[in-house]
Amino acid sequence: MVSVNGKIIPLTHTICAAAAFLVALIVGYSLHFHKIVENAHYGYPEEWFPSVSATIGDRYPERSLFQILIALTAFPRFLLLLGHYYLNGSLFGLIVGVVRTVTCGGWVYITSTDDHLTHDVFMISYMVLTIPWNIVITKNSSTKLKHTSVASMFYITLFPLIYWYIQHQVHHIPGAYSVYAYFEWALIIFDVTFDSLSYTDFSDITINIGMNADSVSEEASWFFKVKNDAKIEDNSATATIVGIEKEELLENNDSFTTEEIDTSFTQVIQADDSNIEILIEKTEEITYISHLDNPPSYDSYIYIITNLFNSFIFWTTLTALGCSVWHFPLWYMGISGYEASILGYMGSVVLLFPTVPNIIYQYGCLVGGLISIGSYLVYIPESRLLVVCAGAVIIMSYFALTIQSIKSSRINGAFVSCWLLGLVLSVVMKMGFFSNNPIWPIMHEENGGYNKTALIFVTIFGILSPYVNSIHFVGENGVEKSAIKTSFFSKLFIALGFGSMIFAIHQLLTDSSTLIYWSWEGYGETSQGPLPWPWAALSCVVMLLAAFFATFFTGRAMFPTVLLMASTAVLCNKDVKEWNKYIYGGLGYIISMIFLVPTYLSAMSAIDSLWIFALAGFVHDLYILAHVWVTAYAFVPFGWILRESIEVVLGTSTLLIIIGALIANGKVLEKGSALGGKFVRRLLLFVVLTLALIANFTNELQLKEVPQPYHPDSKLITAGIWTIHFGLDNDMWASEDRMIELVREMELDVFGILETDTQHIVMGNRDLTSKMAHELGMYADYGPGPNKHTWGCALFSKFPIINSTHYLLPSPVGELAPAIHATIKTYDDILVDIFVFHSGQEEDVEDRRLQTEELSRLMGSTNRPAILLSYLVTEPLTGNYNTYVSDKSGMYDIDPTDDDRWCEYILFKKLRRTGYARVARGTITDTELQVGKFQVLSDNEVEEYGEDLYSFTHSSEPENEDMKFPDMFLGEGERGHYYHVFDEPRYYRGSNYQNGDDINDNDTDE
Repeated sequence: MVSVNGKIIPLTHTICAAAAFLVALIVGYSLHFHKIVENAHYGYPEEWFPSVSATIGDRYPERSLFQILIALTAFPRFLLLLGHYYLNGSLFGLIVGVVRTVTCGGWVYITSTDDHLTHDVFMISYMVLTIPWNIVITKNSSTKLKHTSVASMFYITLFPLIYWYIQHQVHHIPGAYSVYAYFEWALIIFDVTFDSLSYTDFSDITINIGMNADSVSEEASWFFKVKNDAKIEDNSATATIVGIEKEELLENNDSFTTEEIDTSFTQVIQADDSNIEILIEKTEEITYISHLDNPPSYDSYIYIITNLFNSFIFWTTLTALGCSVWHFPLWYMGISGYEASILGYMGSVVLLFPTVPNIIYQYGCLVGGLISIGSYLVYIPESRLLVVCAGAVIIMSYFALTIQSIKSSRINGAFVSCWLLGLVLSVVMKMGFFSNNPIWPIMHEENGGYNKTALIFVTIFGILSPYVNSIHFVGENGVEKSAIKTSFFSKLFIALGFGSMIFAIHQLLTDSSTLIYWSWEGYGETSQGPLPWPWAALSCVVMLLAAFFATFFTGRAMFPTVLLMASTAVLCNKDVKEWNKYIYGGLGYIISMIFLVPTYLSAMSAIDSLWIFALAGFVHDLYILAHVWVTAYAFVPFGWILRESIEVVLGTSTLLIIIGALIANGKVLEKGSALGGKFVRRLLLFVVLTLALIANFTNELQLKEVPQPYHPDSKLITAGIWTIHFGLDNDMWASEDRMIELVREMELDVFGILETDTQHIVMGNRDLTSKMAHELGMYADYGPGPNKHTWGCALFSKFPIINSTHYLLPSPVGELAPAIHATIKTYDDILVDIFVFHSGQEEDVEDRRLQTEELSRLMGSTNRPAILLSYLVTEPLTGNYNTYVSDKSGMYDIDPTDDDRWCEYILFKKLRRTGYARVARGTITDTELQVGKFQVLSDNEVEEYGEDLYSFTHSSEPENEDMKFPDMFLGEGERGHYYHVFDEPRYYRGSNYQNGDDINDNDTDE
């Protein structure tokens, strides 16, 4: 046995940490002084002192020397954390200390040169966590004054640090960064000094390391020992007793009471002559509070409401994380690194750590809900995503613990019913709020969010949950059932099936319109498939009724699995479309999936294994990546494997669900759990209330009046095209409201939007056409659906859409190019064809050539007036442009003199152009709104104009007020929207126009 005084821990930690920074500073000063003092704005002599980041991370060998020495700090660092935990017993302090240590490693090993953003996130997190760490350590320290003084200096230093950083970064003042560096180094000194003050506290600790040769297990062991610890007198000279139960200890010793010795501890008594110490090692067992008072019964209103709301928060958090992460690969145009946040779905893995289950069970519902819903308060998108991820970890963990805690089949059935109703409620609320969950982190007050209201309810039910759900620990008739013995492979396939099922629900059941758009093929002249209004209500009703009857199928998985196979086959069959796909595929899929949930959750409650939940989360993550890969194959590694293969993803997930369900079928607590008449009656009340909510939302979502164009007297069509980045603005807020505002002010009669297929997990399963069409009073065509592997395009029209056809243009190498060919009925029943098109990227030259040829053929196939609203990826007057604008297509450019275009183009034929404007995007997206004004002509007028129809002169003024663009966007404009490129709109007058006032130039389309 070797005994070492504990003060060596803070001493070693201080030496290693101080040496790491000091050596890096000395070596950096000696070898690279001019390089490490240089920053983005100035170098020597304006700057003369290096920042911490530049010193430890920018140059070899100081970077390597620092990282070696700081790595040596890790061992005493963790001993320091364990020592403090042993001394003060603060579990919270231990957790904060561990997380703080990890964030320290983040900014130490990921320097600002490697990744400035990640470095800053870890650094800020470290500084924030320093606050609770200092509080916990100071509170329990014997040198409170010293700790308080050093901690105070740390926080006081933050103020000049921030001030000088602003002077450097914002005002670019020479030398400001060097002054900032002084304060940055001061923080390092204060931080290391604070931990060194533990020297006094740790002097009371003795570390014993050695072999217990006489122990029963004969295993090596080492322990912390505090001087003057409580002793038990024993007459024997030496003794080692292992595994003493609580009752034996109380019988033989009166030094400890029942409260001091918990049954969830293993006591080991070691005696050495007259010194006997008790060493306690905690085993994991969830403590609950039902013994303090009788918990509410499972059939009480408070139980139903609490778990229904908690389920709503569960599904809100689950969908919010996926919805948030897409912002980053979109802006990075590839894998950004932030995709790793989906690992939050594996949150239950943290339950494998000691004491974490107790914390999560007692506080997880409250803290997780507050973090998840409160994330909207974080303005920076990157930070908001990390906060959402943290909330997801806690919420997923709490869900796993809740299922694991249930010991009764009847209570399990009650919880499952509430959980499914929470899913339905989340879907209904999304339908009522135009497919946006009103408490997502992409929502706030400005765009229709109800986050503040939700936080109030989260707080109430988060506080109630541990008390209300303590009924879960009560077994059937008061007798607790033991966990069912289950083989590894049974657990494995149940985990695979459950993860696949969560993915399947997430992909197709978390929005009422997703399965509708899997079936949508466009408007038909005589008939068409289902549209979200009113048929989204049918999806909700079917889901609601399935949830009500679901527990009957607990342990009776045969019927749901057969139905799931059949409905999946229909959804995967490309020849089945519209109503047949929706009814036999979509609705059947909803029913079968809901009916399988009780079997899984009952079996997982009976098996009582946490790693099933962790593995299920991993499977969920893999399927999320797979369902993105099928469309994003041009931007991801090995994308060709799953290219355009959503049917493979859907089919394999169904297969795993069925296998897992059949295995779980024999593991359930009880087949067809009887819920009791009282519970069923009260549950039925919530079903009726949800039906009323569905009816109310359905009524509110219908168009209140027939859409009308803005300027019928002049027979104008104002048409626009906008690439909108999936409805998330630059700051990761849902942008529908802001787009609606601009579209309304520009008085668009017809417009296309691109990058719109948001019916995927990573876009939140949203329907961008829903709110925009309703608020603008327009008809809408969503375009190719989520099973068509495109980024999407959509069409809006004030005129009736008589017919629309969806196309996927040739793409042998890159991504599929979606197109809509619609026919609208305009003034005097004149039919006009509208094309909305998004071509492939510039890297795939052959794809773009083939797409150009095909779209030109489609445009040339119609003899009606036509407008192309498009994303072409070509320069004006060169290359593919001359195929789009050609005799083959019959189309003309709205303004061939505009030579500053690459992506968005407006082409037309057999219409009279009167105006053209390019409007800056503000912060809504990265692409402008292009708008053209056209006058609809009769066949006689078109014939009368002849080729002169396409001749034009530019004018500074329109022919009449109807043709004028709004003045509000002149100059600096409004809300970041203004006329750019030309600084004002362009107006046109044809050669037949007799009054030639204000003619600036004479140009002809050729």
